[in-house]
Amino acid sequence: MTQNHQNNPVEPAAMIDAVLRKEKNWGELWFYQKTVTLYQMTYVFTQRFLPKHGDRTVDQMVQAARSGKQNIVEGMADGVTSMELELKMLNVARSSLKELREDYEDYLVSRRLSLWGKDHPRYEKLVSYCYDHNLYTDYEPFFLRWTDEEMANAALSLCHYVDRMMISYEKWLEKDFKENGGIRERMTAARLGYRNMQKSQIEEKDREIAALKAEIARLNQEILRLKQRGG
Repeated sequence: MTQNHQNNPVEPAAMIDAVLRKEKNWGELWFYQKTVTLYQMTYVFTQRFLPKHGDRTVDQMVQAARSGKQNIVEGMADGVTSMELELKMLNVARSSLKELREDYEDYLVSRRLSLWGKDHPRYEKLVSYCYDHNLYTDYEPFFLRWTDEEMANAALSLCHYVDRMMISYEKWLEKDFKENGGIRERMTAARLGYRNMQKSQIEEKDREIAALKAEIARLNQEILRLKQRGG
């Protein structure tokens, strides 16, 4: 019992686990999967429907789509130590995707193509598909079959759902921060927990010492009694 806590190698690791948040598997998040699809879709869109040279919109759209995807990854990695940084990078991702959405809308408007709304006969089917399907492989078969109008509206639907899902995720992060605090609060809690553990160990040792002293005193008394009897 007296050796359980002495030089315990698990304690530092346990303290680190108490301070650092677990890194999320962003690949399993629906909104991240949709951004991967958006990036691939945007690359194909710009190659098919925009000039190969002389149009800065190509680079802007591809970079905006990539930024949306990459900043989610960076934000999740930063979130291990800082929820504040995670929220910042997620907002950068959302801003990039809003820029991408503007480019798709501008494309449709400038070419007098339809921006599908609720009155469009294919609107409900499209938004339902974009909600239920996240993976690149769900969309890739359509990339070379869709017209520019179809592809742009699909991309806009994905942008819309990614933004909504990211807002929900950010609200969950804010709730988690209010309930569990950030790294400073977790570090303080870990330090207090460690100090309390040390205090408990010291108190346990004191009780053991007191018990040993009492036993020694009893034995001394017994030895004295035996000597007196023998004498």
